[in-house]
Amino acid sequence: MGGMANKDWTDALLDRLAATRTRKEIEAYQVTARISRIALHIARHQEEVFGRFGLNRGEVGVLGALLLAGSGQQLSPTQLFKGLMLSSAGITSRLDRLERRGYVKRSRHPSDRRGVLVNLTVAGNKVLEQAVAADAAGEQELLSALTKEDRGALVLQLKKLLTGLEPTP
Repeated sequence: MGGMANKDWTDALLDRLAATRTRKEIEAYQVTARISRIALHIARHQEEVFGRFGLNRGEVGVLGALLLAGSGQQLSPTQLFKGLMLSSAGITSRLDRLERRGYVKRSRHPSDRRGVLVNLTVAGNKVLEQAVAADAAGEQELLSALTKEDRGALVLQLKKLLTGLEPTP
């Protein structure tokens, strides 16, 4: 896909902003406004797909974090909310909903009387697998305007941007 793409929503917005701001002031929006808009499209797609399984994106995030926790598939609520960048209350409400549906199980921490561990259940693993599989094809479709080479180049640019914004894992 060589050359310039057609004008998009962001171009129209920035053309209107150019009447009141200098091009230098709005230059960053060439990137950030597009990333924000793409994120909205991705979020809308994921909410629709995950909703078919009675889940939302946040709940899939919790189930995914537990799956990736390793063989024990258990984490403390603190590990979950810090890893998912949520509040303590936010993780508690998600865990409550997921536990009611049998997708996670909370148990006492074996060495910390006040501590709790959250485990991914077989049912949680199954629904996560189904939801992610259903989402994967749609995510490919979202990127269909890009060639394989375009996607590779975009990955490198996004990695560069993110490494400047986030601490090294």
